[in-house]
Amino acid sequence: MAAGLFETPESSDTSDLPPIDDGYRAFGGVTIAATVLALLSPLGFVDWWLLTVPVLAAVLGLVGWRDILARPDVLTGKVLAIGSMVVGSLLFAGGLWYQATVYARELPPGFERLNYAALQPGEGEPANMIPESAVKMNGRDVLLKGYMYPGKQQRGIRQFLLVRDQGDCCFGGNPKITDRVLVQMADKQTIEYTPRLRKLAGRFSIRPAGAVDVDGGVFYHLEDASVR
Repeated sequence: MAAGLFETPESSDTSDLPPIDDGYRAFGGVTIAATVLALLSPLGFVDWWLLTVPVLAAVLGLVGWRDILARPDVLTGKVLAIGSMVVGSLLFAGGLWYQATVYARELPPGFERLNYAALQPGEGEPANMIPESAVKMNGRDVLLKGYMYPGKQQRGIRQFLLVRDQGDCCFGGNPKITDRVLVQMADKQTIEYTPRLRKLAGRFSIRPAGAVDVDGGVFYHLEDASVR
């Protein structure tokens, strides 16, 4: 009997035929993410915390490579995954070496590192109390990192406030007195305002004085300062 227009002839049964492989494979999302992070991995040379970028590139590259091995009929991109692992690993090692070198060289001979944590009073003590850790550094040559508090002058600055974080310097905050250091640049040296982190070397001293561009005064000073 002839088959109707919408009927399938018995001879056209394809249930026993092998599946058709058209050769298409997809790039996994993990592999794509690893590739993007590998391209961004040079950021690890900019700052310590950006070393997480090449680390993530290497880790995601490994995950993507394992996914491809587990599902070769579905996923492709083995070269990208392996490349991301290699690039991420190499740039992490290079960035780590570079950051360590910068850290070691930024401290002038005979200077000590000082951070804002050492300038803060202990828990339960008055907010304007000078801690013993700060007193011990009085008169010493130190390296201090902080942010410039914005004032009216943007260029040729010889005196300014260095504050602890960007919340104080960049968003209109009035930093507490133990987060302020009044910087006096060395003779004939000036500095331009920038919202980026600054590294300054100078002689640390403690004495009450008027403030610059903020309400209140200052306890801490950095004199004969130079940019590192």
